[in-house]
Amino acid sequence: MDIVTRPRILVVGAGFAGVECVRRLERRLSPDEAAVTLVTPFAYQLYLPLLPQVASGVLTPQSIALSLRRSRKYRTRIIPGGAIGVDLKAKVCVIRTVTDELVDEPYDYIVLAPGSVTRTFDIPGLVDNAFGMKSLAEAAYIRDHVISQLDLADASHDPAERASRLQFVVVGGGYAGTETAACLQRLTHNAVKRYPRLDPHLIKWHLIDIAPKLMPELGEKLGRSAQEVLRGRGIDISLGVSIAKAGPEEVTFTNGRVVPTHTLIWTAGVVASPLIATLGAETVRGRLAVTAEMSLPGHDGVFALGDAAAVPDKAKGEEGAICPPTAQHAMRQGRKVADNVIATLRGEPMQPYVHKDLGLVVDLGGRDAVSKPLGVELRGLPAQAVARGYHWSALRTNVAKTRVMTNWLLNAVAGDDFVRTGLTAHRSAKLKDFVYSDLYLTPEQVRAHLEGKDTAAG
Repeated sequence: MDIVTRPRILVVGAGFAGVECVRRLERRLSPDEAAVTLVTPFAYQLYLPLLPQVASGVLTPQSIALSLRRSRKYRTRIIPGGAIGVDLKAKVCVIRTVTDELVDEPYDYIVLAPGSVTRTFDIPGLVDNAFGMKSLAEAAYIRDHVISQLDLADASHDPAERASRLQFVVVGGGYAGTETAACLQRLTHNAVKRYPRLDPHLIKWHLIDIAPKLMPELGEKLGRSAQEVLRGRGIDISLGVSIAKAGPEEVTFTNGRVVPTHTLIWTAGVVASPLIATLGAETVRGRLAVTAEMSLPGHDGVFALGDAAAVPDKAKGEEGAICPPTAQHAMRQGRKVADNVIATLRGEPMQPYVHKDLGLVVDLGGRDAVSKPLGVELRGLPAQAVARGYHWSALRTNVAKTRVMTNWLLNAVAGDDFVRTGLTAHRSAKLKDFVYSDLYLTPEQVRAHLEGKDTAAG
């Protein structure tokens, strides 16, 4: 087949779903069957569940950033940028590259796996003063910031300033928020031993959530166990509460309580990528409505999966049930979508996605964890072994596995280090610096953009 006439497969997003899809396509398609292109700002896959351990310094950033270019068999073309609009009729994806250029990429088949973004609300001061925990840069920045608060508190002669710098607020009682609070609390608990002028009792971590329970998916007993572990470490847990106002030096809770702090970490959930709203297609709670085969009804060659798609959960057998936005589902959906793209390409029938949830793991740092593999409730060291064993086995490359295991062993033997890289001295890394929802195009803007290009070409 001539290289010019090869079907063009475009994969949007290099998260769990997108990378698994690309790797499967590379393995199962011969080079002359199709040309595969991946759209992503960074040429690595981020292992997101271990991000809190990067923020606390247990793991180095590169250990969970899995390069997409290590494989010698890698033949997918990477476009460094983000998709900001798709014209489903013209079969063109509009991409904003990292150099801020607009590129129109035609396709025959498109796999939409743009993932999710941090969910924010119209809370005064939130995006200007809160930190997110959705990217490698944010995690690295938070680590620098937290350690810098200890340095500044140690250097301060003002008791009020010292106390405010040693208070930390994490919003979000899901897995990300709970693990972030747990891991960073351990970091400050160990670090303060190196600051003889600081009173350890001044360090206070707050974990708040609007829901009545932490991580309700764990069940009553395990959820309560997690709370007991956190409260035993001195973490103040407030449920049924959120943020009313966020300032640079204080945070106001919805119950009227004011906490003086320079550190507000926002992990209160995620929403599907704004790209989904540009399609003008049906959505379910903001996620693209797709079939069990993960195809978009009424549009040939369009597939969606992962956090951005409402994939029916056939394993539950409940009407209207959709798969939760977890890594285990995204990885398996990526492989199934690749199979369905190949089946469509070869004129074969597609297969539905069916996967029974394997359970949940929550790493609270040190020897503390709660896990529920296959419905079995575990606590402490057994739960920690299951949690880290699951994460380690899910890492895609042997290089990543070696780095992570080495980091864990080194941390267990030598303990934490408290080195700052200097990131906080050079640029801001608040939510406003990582939320790009205003860059996406509406369906009308996508059409106008493409029509303008056609007119200029004519």
